[in-house]
Amino acid sequence: MSDHRGLMDGVYRYQRHIYDLTRKYYLLGRDGLIADLDVPDGGAVLEIGCGTGRNLIAAGKAWPRAALHGVDISEAMLETARAAVTKAGMAKRVILVQGDACGFDAKALFGRATFDRVFISYALSMIPDWEAALAQAAHCVAPGGRLEIVDFGQQEHLPELWRRALCGWLGAFHVSPRAGLQAAVERLAQDVGGVAQSRALYRGYAVRGGLIRAEA
Repeated sequence: MSDHRGLMDGVYRYQRHIYDLTRKYYLLGRDGLIADLDVPDGGAVLEIGCGTGRNLIAAGKAWPRAALHGVDISEAMLETARAAVTKAGMAKRVILVQGDACGFDAKALFGRATFDRVFISYALSMIPDWEAALAQAAHCVAPGGRLEIVDFGQQEHLPELWRRALCGWLGAFHVSPRAGLQAAVERLAQDVGGVAQSRALYRGYAVRGGLIRAEA
């Protein structure tokens, strides 16, 4: 955890100040995911890899009765997130903690082990052991709840030159689109007793996936 935390703090120490302004042009599908969360009245939401808090603030506006929780490995990003949620008037609704997406004790950090909705937005492509993070996320989903993911796809229906250029540029920021994401979600759904779902967005530029966990 310490090596990756140090890397992420280094990457975002300065980028965090312009992160939301720049990323809105290419982190596509985030707002659609938030609009589709369909959080039950008074339900609990967890974002893994919450970054600047941008998505949690958007979720708070879309679902005003939801309790919001976020975990991120980077203290630099969390510093920005805390300021952002306070500015948005949501400090009492949002709990932000530092933790490794690959393994954290939700009960100890948040006072609850599971959540009605768990989502990961463009974070798995930055986590070296992304399958461990995915498994951790699935086990944080309450019975009858949902895990929602949006991340870079494989650009399969876009020009080859575009794909090479994008992947090369993303690599400079330690970002690697996960070719096995959909298959991993399907395996996890079987492990936890749920139904997997996935679809490509924008001709494969991004992918939406996740699972619905069975009722207890």
